Amino acid sequence: MSVLHTALLGIPLLWLLRRLLLPYLWQDLHFFFKVFRHMRKVEQDSQRSPPFTMLDKFLEQVSFRPQQKFILYQDQKHTYKEIDIKSNQLAWALKNHAQLQQGDCVGLFMGNEPAYIWIWLGLAKLGCPIACLNYNIRAKSFLHCFRSSGAKVLIAAPELKNAVEEVLSNLAEEKVLVFYLSRESPTKGVESLLDKVEAASDDPVPRSYRSEVTPKSTALFIYTSGTTGLPKAAIVSQARLLICSSFSTLSGITSRDVLYIPLPLYHSAGLMIGIRGCIETGATCVIRSKFSASQFWNDCRKYDVTVFQYIGELLRYLCNTPKKDNDRDHCVRIALGNGVRPDIWKEFLHRFGEIRIDEFYAATEGNVAFFNYTGKFGAIGRSNCIQRFFRPFELIKYDVETEEPVRNHSGHCVRVSKAPQGERKKVCESHHHSPRGPQAALLLGETGLLIAQISRHAPFNGYAGDKAQTEKKKLQDVFRKGDLYFNSGDLLMVDKEAFVYFQDRVGDTFRWKGENVATTEVADIVQMTDFIEEANVFGVPVPYHEGRIGMVSIILKEDQEFDGEKLYAKVVDYLPNYARPRFVRIQAAMDITATFKQRKVGLVKDGFNPLVIKDPLYFLDENEKTYKPMDLHIYNAIIDNKCKL
Repeated sequence: MSVLHTALLGIPLLWLLRRLLLPYLWQDLHFFFKVFRHMRKVEQDSQRSPPFTMLDKFLEQVSFRPQQKFILYQDQKHTYKEIDIKSNQLAWALKNHAQLQQGDCVGLFMGNEPAYIWIWLGLAKLGCPIACLNYNIRAKSFLHCFRSSGAKVLIAAPELKNAVEEVLSNLAEEKVLVFYLSRESPTKGVESLLDKVEAASDDPVPRSYRSEVTPKSTALFIYTSGTTGLPKAAIVSQARLLICSSFSTLSGITSRDVLYIPLPLYHSAGLMIGIRGCIETGATCVIRSKFSASQFWNDCRKYDVTVFQYIGELLRYLCNTPKKDNDRDHCVRIALGNGVRPDIWKEFLHRFGEIRIDEFYAATEGNVAFFNYTGKFGAIGRSNCIQRFFRPFELIKYDVETEEPVRNHSGHCVRVSKAPQGERKKVCESHHHSPRGPQAALLLGETGLLIAQISRHAPFNGYAGDKAQTEKKKLQDVFRKGDLYFNSGDLLMVDKEAFVYFQDRVGDTFRWKGENVATTEVADIVQMTDFIEEANVFGVPVPYHEGRIGMVSIILKEDQEFDGEKLYAKVVDYLPNYARPRFVRIQAAMDITATFKQRKVGLVKDGFNPLVIKDPLYFLDENEKTYKPMDLHIYNAIIDNKCKL
């Protein structure tokens, strides 16, 4: 009895010890069991002969659920079988009229509509990759993107006629065959395609037409946003396309779900995770031509949406819409995406109900990913020994001034410290909107550059037509001679509980007075001010000073005025001296990419010159304890090094 009594008393003690020392043990084990099971299936599929691809998964779903709705768009409804038939017709039409061969790339220049998906699948049936061209690019940028893919055929939406005609002479010189997705063409030198598709056979396309496709074959070219230069064409292999469905699988999306995709299909989130995820699970997807905050919840109610995708500031846009009595009247249970701020995360749940936020981290061309399976506010995932074993990654010290990783006397990179760091610790302790919260500040680690080891299981395919950019993303001899890592270009931090947090992007972080300033952290503080709607923080060069000084471009909330004293008080209370923005620029609208990333290059170029900038400008005055209007007197004093900064 004494042994049994002791054992019974020990059970609560063991439970308590597990809660204290390993509070996330069961969640970790459950998550990695799901990951292992999914990865094992992907590995088995890729080793089949012939290899099992995304297209095979789609055809499998067609056989399982032919009459289930696959795509909902406006008032249109398309089943899996209908999209299969349409993709057959597209394949035969292009086979006959463009003489496409396996491996030939086709540029797709169009917005979100069902045709985007059946064209993609039809070309996959011919073994042809597609170049997912951003429909906002023009002229030089368009030609750069198109040429980098090596495409010899272009399919464009008829509403992009002007953009096509602008580059048509260049395409004609390069013998590019151009089609409008229409029944007739108003442009000489451009053929119509829709009439040819409708007249084509709907017979299945023989597998022999794609017999040369392997896991290493290129499936897609997805372009980077080009916020700091011309876009780069990231190479997405068949193997990568097969594995990218993992986020939908890990979120628990099933064939009963309806996934709302308000993101552009030329972007990896919309196509590779959204559409590809629906194909993997047999779910229904709702596509919209363009994101609309005002129509978002109406769409969710109209289509009985259960899951939606987000990216960047999308959730903030939803929170900024006028409150309504039916804000919680919907069927949404999961939001899948990345880039939501922790304060917006909480505000979104408070207003729209208990929706599970599945935040993740990934890059189109990257070989490392994180998934926040515990629901920790602000985190992009968790790190532990299991993940490091299968997909080794590290956070290393990075010099934002030289824009190079720090190397020691042996020439090797240096891992960041897990201990809190000086001023950064103070910033986070006072930042109550921090993802960790003030009490957790003592647990913060040091921010470092994320790198991931390149291997057979974690390859890096690079960029098409740009070998120099591909090599630039590789780091050699990192910890020992001969090792090779992918440089993510992102600055992350891991806390003592192994939660991972996104901090900033290389190039966004700048150095002032010998200290690193993370733009996202400063922007979070500035946006805590009640009259500010949005903030974009960046560093600008100043004569006679090293590094770059902080500047912020803001948008005021509706019917609000700028209050220099209030903003001054906020930045002084929450930011160390070196991180406080010295200049404020008020804009009517923020310049962003189609995937909601703020553009900084033009703002940095403008600097703080009141002769160049027509927007209202303000300068931080420590004597008057306010941000006061910037004039030529202040500007000249700074330029002549007569003003202390």
